[in-house]
Amino acid sequence: MKLSFIKNLLLVALIVPIVSCRSNQEAAHLQQSHFVKVEGTNFTIDGQPYYYIGTNFWYGAYLGADADYGNRERLIRELDHLRKLGIKNLRVAASSEESDFILPLDPPFQYKNGDYNETLMQGLDFLLAEMGKRDMRAILMLNNYWDWTGGMSQYVSWVTGEPVVDPTKDENSTWDDAIKFASRFYELEEAQDRYRKYIRMITDRENTFTNKLYKDDPTIMTWELANEPRPLKGGNDAENVRIFADWVHETAKLIHAQAPNHLVTTGSEGSKGTLNSLDFALQVHQSEFIDYTTFHLWPKNWGWYKADKPETIERTKKNTAAYIAEHIELSEKLNKPGILEEFGFVRDGEEASPESTVAARDEFYDYTFGLVRDHIKQGDAISGLNFWGWGGEGHAQQPDFMWKVGDTNYTADPYSEAQGLNSIFDTDTSTLFIISNYARELQEMSKKTRN
Repeated sequence: MKLSFIKNLLLVALIVPIVSCRSNQEAAHLQQSHFVKVEGTNFTIDGQPYYYIGTNFWYGAYLGADADYGNRERLIRELDHLRKLGIKNLRVAASSEESDFILPLDPPFQYKNGDYNETLMQGLDFLLAEMGKRDMRAILMLNNYWDWTGGMSQYVSWVTGEPVVDPTKDENSTWDDAIKFASRFYELEEAQDRYRKYIRMITDRENTFTNKLYKDDPTIMTWELANEPRPLKGGNDAENVRIFADWVHETAKLIHAQAPNHLVTTGSEGSKGTLNSLDFALQVHQSEFIDYTTFHLWPKNWGWYKADKPETIERTKKNTAAYIAEHIELSEKLNKPGILEEFGFVRDGEEASPESTVAARDEFYDYTFGLVRDHIKQGDAISGLNFWGWGGEGHAQQPDFMWKVGDTNYTADPYSEAQGLNSIFDTDTSTLFIISNYARELQEMSKKTRN
């Protein structure tokens, strides 16, 4: 009896390590699976192609915060609506800085004294947890070239003690002055130290709802260095781009070391944001630590489209086709996927009200989505797009449609633009019909393994 008991104990002792080892192996396999990967010029998930129609949803973490500026009930409704439409890829702000600009995004993720906003971080936790339940993917922006989130200019101000350059409140400064000030960020070591500290903090963060480390969460598809980072304008262009490209390379290398299961990209506008040079855009994306290329498209801002001249829509289509094609060619040279990750188009007459018409925008959306779909069908180096942006239930809170400090009924438009100008509202039925049709078509294409 005793001998038998001892034999059984020995057997259990042998089996437990095997079972434990197998469990650890299975856990490791699950941890490695279901992440978005890159194979040549394609994205894949578990070996299958991944094509998508996504959106920009920068305020997602703000809605997710358990605070007076948050609205978790609305967030859940928005995510459910997006999923129903077939939109399962969201580009989200995962950083903002305590700001000295005249209209700061408040509250920030990061304060001037170096503290982090745990309430807002838990808003991001909540967003990612809810996205994970819906099999959605997140592109997380870690900085901003522009002032509406604080961004690079705020880092420069923090470490130099100099005031930010804000053309909105200082009539003696220009946007060129603001751009030059922001671009100093790349060469200020103390600013880089603060930025890298933030990167390490957020990639190592444990989600308070799922208990997953961010770096182990397949809901996160991509860490993005910044929203629309640009090299310094003026002086020696080649040297300015070299400095910028070096920053891209070193930062992407750090993020890959921190979160090796995730993708990293620039957040660049493409050639428009790289001194209007495709060669410079290629140089910026050629780092081995940049997994795919990005480009943005803003027909009104770039002077292609004028709302008071409807005939300019044809010129806009022609320019759009050329811009997409040349950035696909850039991606093919690098043997990397490409994404049109940000583009917007104004409502008719440049109105912001949800009651305004959207005939020109619907025409442009249908054309642009169709172009991307056709390029994917041809096997070209592009895998999808994120339109700007999802306004959903949001609406302007001021009679002039401009954002004011304290407004929390977020739309897709940052404070510097009329709230609703480029937003897709949940009442825009004609636009939603177009978006949903293409989203579902790309989802079906993702189910078919490319030969």
